[in-house]
Amino acid sequence: MKIKSLKATPILVPLEAPYVWSYGVLDAFTKCVVEVETTDGVVGIGEAPSHAAAPFIQTWAEHFEGRDPLDIVALERMVLPSQPFCHSVTDTVTRGAWGGVEIALWDLRGKLWGQPVANLLGGIQRRQIPFTDYFSYRLPQGDVQGEASIAEVVDYCLDLRERFGTTWFEGKVSDADLPQNIKLLQALRDTLGPDAMLRADSNQAFSLSSALYLAPAFQEIGLRNWEDPTPEWRQMRKLRAHTSIPFSGHNLDIGKAVAYGVPDALVSDVAGLGGFSAMMRFVSTCEGAGIDFWCYSGDSGLGTAAYLHACAAHPHIREPNQSLLRQQPHDVITEGPFSPRNNHLPLPEGPGLGVTLDRERLAYCANLLRERGLPNKYHDPNAPGVMRRMPLV
Repeated sequence: MKIKSLKATPILVPLEAPYVWSYGVLDAFTKCVVEVETTDGVVGIGEAPSHAAAPFIQTWAEHFEGRDPLDIVALERMVLPSQPFCHSVTDTVTRGAWGGVEIALWDLRGKLWGQPVANLLGGIQRRQIPFTDYFSYRLPQGDVQGEASIAEVVDYCLDLRERFGTTWFEGKVSDADLPQNIKLLQALRDTLGPDAMLRADSNQAFSLSSALYLAPAFQEIGLRNWEDPTPEWRQMRKLRAHTSIPFSGHNLDIGKAVAYGVPDALVSDVAGLGGFSAMMRFVSTCEGAGIDFWCYSGDSGLGTAAYLHACAAHPHIREPNQSLLRQQPHDVITEGPFSPRNNHLPLPEGPGLGVTLDRERLAYCANLLRERGLPNKYHDPNAPGVMRRMPLV
């Protein structure tokens, strides 16, 4: 059995309504669906973090043909240079492209051996994977009116609690009007009650002085975690002296996190880290350093299935993963879009990733990308053509 073909399909994963964040407004994500087919007709599927992975994967296709699909290490060494995190040779696009291929190769392994990927990664530690539900201010789009006020955001969260049992929430908290951030979180706490989990994602919106202003109120409200409150970790380190709120971030420098004492958690995903093998090593290193880890949001069902298996297999991933699943009306898998219930998603059943690529849905999302073009997550409706600079305030 050898590799017959390697295929990459860039797609658009739209949101039902654009959400407002510190850098602008975001209405969609791009991803790249990967398929590895063997000479025996078995197909492994995966997802790379961006449309930008497609040209890399298409270039690799001819080199992979005729190779052993089970020899993942040999295939990796054909296309991925050594990339110690945060060193001079760190090509995140190449690493993410390989990550999508590697996910597909693990899915293929699972299908061939009749085992879920989580079993192949060391065993299933948990079958219910925790998630938060995301809130933010959102612009109207189509039949979705969005949320333009604190009261509307609160009502949105109440609706999630009523319909899906959600009690763990995370949201964009990056208003340049500083008191409004406090009012938003306080209104959520007052309405959702003391037992609701509240996490804030500020996407580097605040200077140290602004974060120092917000921190006492945020701590009093009982914030579970504050993601990227400041643009730099040096500022975050100074902020640590004034609050016990845990911090998280997307910079994957474990050594720096240990040296600075912040953040308390790192946030990434399977493909972005270079696949299952690299992710498991990375999370184990986090565990040894006393740093938490969870996965971010914005994937299709394929990417989500990948980190469901990773989170099921690694005992250190205890905290809830981020989730925009509720705001994603389209998917490329038959089983999607996933919908967490009572803050959890079950590990998919069946061999490999346990999900099925839907050809019609894949074609729809690929066509969306061709029709709409690339999304601009830095678009500012109030200043078109001008990129915001952090901190906002």
